[in-house]
Amino acid sequence: MKLLYTNFHAGDGGGHTTYIRALAAALAARHEVHVAAPPGSRLNREARALPGVFVIDQPFPNGLNKWKARRRARARLAAYLRAQAFDVVHVNGSADHRLVLSAMPATRPSLVWTKHNSKPVRGLGAWLRARRTDQVIAVCDYTRRELLHTAYRHCRLDTVYNGVDIEHWCPWPAELAAAERRRWTGGEDSVLLLGSNAGTASYKGWMDLVEALALLPEATRRQVRVLLAGVPPKAEELARVAELGLSDQIVFPGVLSDPRPLVAALDAGFVLSYDVETISFACREMMAMGKPMLLTDYAGLPENLESGVDGWLVPVRDRSAIAASVANLLAQRDALPSMGAAARRHAEREFGLPLFVERTEAVYERLIAAR
Repeated sequence: MKLLYTNFHAGDGGGHTTYIRALAAALAARHEVHVAAPPGSRLNREARALPGVFVIDQPFPNGLNKWKARRRARARLAAYLRAQAFDVVHVNGSADHRLVLSAMPATRPSLVWTKHNSKPVRGLGAWLRARRTDQVIAVCDYTRRELLHTAYRHCRLDTVYNGVDIEHWCPWPAELAAAERRRWTGGEDSVLLLGSNAGTASYKGWMDLVEALALLPEATRRQVRVLLAGVPPKAEELARVAELGLSDQIVFPGVLSDPRPLVAALDAGFVLSYDVETISFACREMMAMGKPMLLTDYAGLPENLESGVDGWLVPVRDRSAIAASVANLLAQRDALPSMGAAARRHAEREFGLPLFVERTEAVYERLIAAR
């Protein structure tokens, strides 16, 4: 097959970049793979380092005040689509979805859209895009169920769970993990290290964890330290942490080029999202490293784990429930390593890249055969 992946993000791109890069790297060995991404973006840069992957500098201007830039971008993309005659174009967001549809040649390739977030799908624009989209990939069953109530219910609809590189994200040897742990605890064995590499966006719910810790008796909360990798929080968020008297216990290491040392140090991970989230790459990465997870019952997050076996679920934004779960983690410290081992086994069964790539490739093949 001849495949084109598109992504509108001009910067990091988050999970979109991780998703497309993984597919492009794996499928380039047996298909012709192209990637269209804005110049200077992380996807553009990282795709250029992948053997056999062709990359086009393609902006995806968005907004009425960018109509001139959009016209130029459309002409560039239309010429590329005509020249290359792709079998499948796989779009990943509204901005690239719109531009691709406007640039489609008369003899058009099959169009696949992956729904990466939990934002509502509604309005005339979504209806128009759905009419010309052949296949939708939902990254969790929650998303698929939600799409069945939208204009996309008339498209082919499949769930393909996101995969992570479980060889890269794997448990560290005990000695190395212990050394990383000492780095954050100062050698205090009684400290419970909770952490996340899911970022510091407000919808990730990390402030709910901070508020929950403030509900615990001082002697209890002093046993907990939280590590949160990502862009430094806003000044008002830091002020709230200080107001709650938790500045010494909530640590922000910043954006990490490799979060694995931080994850290796943890006793447990958390993703407490209340918006936007679907399945969470970060959750799956931490589970692959053998960390039990504290998750909210939001969107597709519960589909990552078996509650009580490799993690715990709490109601969205319920600080009391989160506080009770943290107290429970402290009470069952001895069980955390075995729950982490269960998380790793779960990852080996279901989260690996080969399964993710195989299922995505099968979607393309079924679509082409049907057309």
